[in-house]
Amino acid sequence: MTMVNFATNGHQTDGYLAVPASGSGPGVLVLQEWWGLVDHIKAVCDRLAEAGFTALAPDMYHGDCTTDPDEAGRLMMALDVPKVAADLRGAIEYLRGHEACGSARVATLGFCLGGQLALYGACESEGAVGACVDFYGVHPNIQPDVSQLDCPVLGLFAEKDGFVTAEVVAGLSERLVAAGKSHDFKTYAGVDHAFFNDSRPDVYDAEAAADAWSRTVAFLNANLS
Repeated sequence: MTMVNFATNGHQTDGYLAVPASGSGPGVLVLQEWWGLVDHIKAVCDRLAEAGFTALAPDMYHGDCTTDPDEAGRLMMALDVPKVAADLRGAIEYLRGHEACGSARVATLGFCLGGQLALYGACESEGAVGACVDFYGVHPNIQPDVSQLDCPVLGLFAEKDGFVTAEVVAGLSERLVAAGKSHDFKTYAGVDHAFFNDSRPDVYDAEAAADAWSRTVAFLNANLS
């Protein structure tokens, strides 16, 4: 588990890399919530490494992170969509080319902002992504073109989510169906947005998080083997 630096879109990007004890495993790109590349996201990478995957979390804010919701919203909305697409492609290619990546195609997995980036990155990857896991993904300006998707999607959502409402989830499902794309969606009853984040006791739900993790690992193993 270490910080790394790699080229994306004509500049250098930092990231957190976690490698399984075996020395290699299928690659998973882990994409941050709106807070930035914080300890919780690094811990997700560590858990993936313990499960046998090589996980990379790129710093999509290039050095910024926060615990303030207003600042997090500002950072999220300041993202430049074409630059984000290039950064995602660069991170995917770095991960695919890393000696510890044991799969030809990698997965994208993200939470909140990162959930939307995971889907967006999968759509922009030109076949380099073999699985996508979207935990309650949201960003008003980042709209994935699901017609370009070349992998199945696992979507994990919260019933009480004020950002990713039931209508939003249904709309995404309808778009995927219309495009003929394979997807499996699960909405957890009685839980809030960010229910997976165990660093936030105000919203964390241990039972839902455990089930979501089990589904995620099974999905990644099924599609990256």
